[in-house]
Amino acid sequence: MQDALPPKLVCKGLNVSVRQELSRLWPRPLGANRRMITIRGVHKDFSIDGAKVTALSPTDLDVRRGEFVSIIGPSGCGKSTLLRILAGLETASGGSIDVDDGDRARQRVGFVFQEPVLLPWLSALENVRFPLDTARVARTEADSRALDLLKLVGLTGFEAALPRALSGGMRQRVSIARALSYDPSLLLMDEPFGALDLITRDRLNDELLSIWSQTKKTILFVTHSVEEAAYLSDRVVVMSPRPGRIKTVYDVNLPRPRGERTKLDPAFHQLMADLRRDLQ
Repeated sequence: MQDALPPKLVCKGLNVSVRQELSRLWPRPLGANRRMITIRGVHKDFSIDGAKVTALSPTDLDVRRGEFVSIIGPSGCGKSTLLRILAGLETASGGSIDVDDGDRARQRVGFVFQEPVLLPWLSALENVRFPLDTARVARTEADSRALDLLKLVGLTGFEAALPRALSGGMRQRVSIARALSYDPSLLLMDEPFGALDLITRDRLNDELLSIWSQTKKTILFVTHSVEEAAYLSDRVVVMSPRPGRIKTVYDVNLPRPRGERTKLDPAFHQLMADLRRDLQ
């Protein structure tokens, strides 16, 4: 079967004064509940010592505009492979992906990896600004965007800090800001908080929800944490062991905004129990 084409994504410009201007810069688009991503029959095979190994079975999934969807499943089930195919970092062995963002003049996706992958010789500001410098955005505008985004992720005052001077959680915040620097319509996050301690992870979960509520990005989030998936998401996709396939999709009917009260809700604990049972 012919390889699937990479998704077509869009970018619209950022502006200044994040806290005051985000509602203007990132209003919820018309048709916010409209399907944005359509995945049909996407699968991935590898060849190991001449033998075909299926990492991802044919997969169908729809994601609505502005939705937060988490994907959970055992190691090796194809979660990260699916994200990398969506990002154009890997080529599918077959199937199709369509991303409808209204304006297809530009193709943009933000990707946050498991590790921050920052350039160690650049400051936090310069790391966030790096994609804009590569795109030859004017320095004044690029600095303004980068400063706004560092403010958004709670790193005002650390603009000049090199990565080695930042904690793991702070470095991952810089990565999130960098992924948002060119205003992608789709943000893909591959276990971004998996290596962090529980307290830092919980704090960053709350910050991510704050960022999502302000920017209205469509987010696909891969995690091994049942609690994280239940807490963050509008829907949770459960995948089977390799060769990965989608077993179940759960609607998360917990009220927003979420916080400590969410974690005391019996419905939250029931959802976690259902997810754990499905994973087993």
